[in-house]
Order: sequence, then structure tokens, then C-alpha cells
Amino acid sequence: MSAKSSEQKEYLQQAAAEVRMRSLEMVHHAKVGHPGGDLSSTDVLVTLYLSVMRLDPANPGWPDRDRFIMSKGHCSGAFYATLAKAGFIPSSLLDTYMDPLSKLNGHPDRNKVPGVEANTGPLGHGMPIAVGNALAARMKGAAWRTFVLTGDGELQEGSNWEAAMTAANYNLDNLVLIVDRNRIQQGDFTEKTIRMDPLREKWEAFGWAVAEVNGHDIAELQSVLGSAPLQPGKPTCVIANTIKGRGVSFMENKPEWHHGVPTAAQLEQACTELLGVAR
Repeated sequence: MSAKSSEQKEYLQQAAAEVRMRSLEMVHHAKVGHPGGDLSSTDVLVTLYLSVMRLDPANPGWPDRDRFIMSKGHCSGAFYATLAKAGFIPSSLLDTYMDPLSKLNGHPDRNKVPGVEANTGPLGHGMPIAVGNALAARMKGAAWRTFVLTGDGELQEGSNWEAAMTAANYNLDNLVLIVDRNRIQQGDFTEKTIRMDPLREKWEAFGWAVAEVNGHDIAELQSVLGSAPLQPGKPTCVIANTIKGRGVSFMENKPEWHHGVPTAAQLEQACTELLGVAR
């Protein structure tokens, strides 16, 4: 690894630790939120916004920007904290998370928050929107790519598979889906709710090029997301294997932290542990 690559990796890891801490502070302040999914998806969000996507925070409507759809909109804490880190919104706005009349609702609102491309929250809606964005780019002859992040439990919604068939039918190799494969959804583990595996084979059967990565390895995420499409003529699916509650010992792999609000003492412990991860 070159000195420049090593320096960038260290910067992104530090940024991810900051986003994780900030999102937990926001949930603690609001007394509501989805900290487990915030922590599992952070490395993907930070890699996309600070390393991979073509963006201009000073001009969020730049026509040639890459598009990102946060389909798992309930994990808005990590999304907003990433947007702040990338310069789309002031960090001070994070202090208003879910306050009355705040721009930062529980689910992202494109009319209120720069950098948000679509209102999301109802599960299974992000993929169809992303397919529409990718198809629009194709019809316009535009070079921008569309990225979409879904939860793994969210794939139990049938609309995802209708969108998957459509994307393959139109050979949308400008579309990149990332699955946050943390194996936990609301209430329990995904495999105890509706079995997801073999997930890779399902996407391949739908005509997608598929890669599986460690969703917390930023260098690996940079490599696969930055080089998409994996195959010309095929949409790309990246299965990012993650840990729900990543970086906080009492949250990791615990279904009860899908929802949940850390106490002041738990928040202090979490931040201490996250600073250790960053080092």
C-alpha cells in the first residue's frame, strides 16, 4: 500500500469512527433511532461519500453527480452524519435530529436536506427508484452512476425483485446495489424470520454481477465500488457482510439494538470503544 493510500485509509477510518459516534449521540439526544443499522452501514456510507462517488457538496444538484439512494431510510442517523462529514449540511444541524420542525426527520426528505436524492423509509422502495435513476441516465446518455443501499431484511419486500429483473432486462451496468448484510432485522435474525441465503446465487440468477466483501474493510469497499460495473452489460450487486452494532461491544449482533437508545453511561462507553477502533 502506498503512503498516499495508507493516509487515505486512515482518514476514512477516522471519519467512520466520527460518524458512528455522532449518530449515537443523535439517537441519545432524540431518544429514538436505529443505532444497530447506523453502525453496520457506516463504512459503506463513508466510503461512497468521501472516496468513491462524484459529488459537489457546494452544488448538490450538479447534473453530472453520481446518485445515491438510502433505501434503508430508518438508518438516517448515520446518513445525516455522513452528509455532514462530506460537507452537504452543517454539523450543528445534527444537534436538531428529530426535534420538532427540524429538517432532519427520522426518514430522509429530499426537499429538506441537500444530498438526499429520494424520500425513503418504506422498505423496498429504494431499489425501484434507483432503477429509474439508472434508466434515466441511460436514456440521456449521461455518465453518472446510481448507488443504492438496502438492508438485508428489506430484501423480503417483493418490489426489490421486480426492480432486479427490470435492471437486468435493461442491462443497467450503471447501477450498483449494496446490501448491508448484517443478518439482523427488526425483532430477530433474518434467517429466523425469512431465510435469505443463498443470497449471492439469487442475485446471479436475476442476471446481476455479484461480489461479496467485508463491509467494514474500507480498502475492499473502495476497490469494488470504485471499479463498478463488475461486468459490462450487467448491474452490480455488492453483498457487504457487516456486523449490526459494529464497534460497540454491547450492541454487536444484538437484535434488541435494531431499535434502542443508549443511556448516558452507555454512550460514554460506546464512544470510548469507537475511538479505540479508529486507532
